[in-house]
Amino acid sequence: MDIKIWKNLGAAEKQRLLSRSETDIGEAADTVRPIIDAVKNRGDEALREYTLKFDGADLRAMPLAARAEDYEEAEKSLSQEVKEALEYAIDNVIAFHDFQRPGPMSFAEIRPGLFAGERPLPIPSAGLYVPRGRGSFPSMLYMLAVPALVAGVKQIRIVTPPNPDGSIDAACLYAAKILSSWAAARGGAESALEVFRVGGAQAVAALAYGTETLGRVVKIVGPGSRYVTAAKRLLAPVIDTGLPAGPSESIVLADGTTDPRLVAADLLIEAEHGSDSSALLVTPDEKTARAAADILPRLIAELPEPRRTFAGDVFSGYGGLILAQDMREAAFIVNSFAPEHLQIHSARPLELLPFITNAGEILLGETTPFSLANYACGANAVLPTGGKAVSFSAVSARDFIKYSSVVHVTREGFSRLQGRVSTLAEYEGFTAHAQALKKRGPDGGFAG
Repeated sequence: MDIKIWKNLGAAEKQRLLSRSETDIGEAADTVRPIIDAVKNRGDEALREYTLKFDGADLRAMPLAARAEDYEEAEKSLSQEVKEALEYAIDNVIAFHDFQRPGPMSFAEIRPGLFAGERPLPIPSAGLYVPRGRGSFPSMLYMLAVPALVAGVKQIRIVTPPNPDGSIDAACLYAAKILSSWAAARGGAESALEVFRVGGAQAVAALAYGTETLGRVVKIVGPGSRYVTAAKRLLAPVIDTGLPAGPSESIVLADGTTDPRLVAADLLIEAEHGSDSSALLVTPDEKTARAAADILPRLIAELPEPRRTFAGDVFSGYGGLILAQDMREAAFIVNSFAPEHLQIHSARPLELLPFITNAGEILLGETTPFSLANYACGANAVLPTGGKAVSFSAVSARDFIKYSSVVHVTREGFSRLQGRVSTLAEYEGFTAHAQALKKRGPDGGFAG
């Protein structure tokens, strides 16, 4: 496995190392456009057609929405160990996101007689995309649903690709049941959480336009394949597509003070998600880089299929090992990539934290691997991809809340503002703006 020395790379090679699969969606967009049009025009019929074509599930005799018996069967099929693990993780995620619950309307006196503030309100509806093709992702369901419920969203529609027999992943249904019960118990009975057995670009289109069964929403959040990413980009003028969450990506930043075997093991965590994932080791320590390069092939060989192929593809595509001159250059590489997931492998991770400005999440130390954060640390694991961590944050309750500005001006405040605002309005050429103010004065002409 090659080690790339950053200072020796040309601009094109550096750009290749910093690229991801989700930027290459031209072909995917061509595939997705007719799917979007079909769902827009034919609704449920198109959803069933594409579910059979892409997922191998014949839904002609099944409702698109999960039924009560689906939830019951799912709960019976899961081991107690899995159910308890889900409950533990969900409790942690709820505890974290409860801190993000908005308070009442804020109001401040800007100047005497001038009051301004913000009023938070939940968005009315949200669509949550839970992927399925490369594994079961109940963790994605609760990472998306918890902040939406905490925010107070009333209509939550979850879409996820079905199994070939048309069933929905049992752990996803159990997580949805836990969350519905939690919302009802804390007085959120008005929130409706529905799960639908449909995924892919067709599900995104259904959430954007609505069908006979699956009502449209105002926002869709959740990671997916390059086809889901392409659908969201194409539908951005129709629906708020939220956080840009595409294929998984990660960087391990190591300073040479921790075990390179753990460094190598952690590199594979996000790499095993799929061949289009990204995984990079960035380190100024040559011994760590060479040790990881030696260990990685053995660890990849130990993985079962299809994870072995996924990880192998990543390290021959959107992955690699980069040797920096020093930690400042290593941090520059990390910030340029702006990874979804970043783990700082160091005995003193807090000393390196100030160097990092762009990352969806930052995990500190060798005992905080991506695995823990992906499931049960509480912080949200749905994070910006594709370099968008330069301006986007992890999914939170704030993603499901809108804020209205609220302003009140008293007579005293009006008298202070009138002249100055009239001056500015006239300077910008807005005569009606100025006249509306002047006519409120004692000589304005609207007396009586």
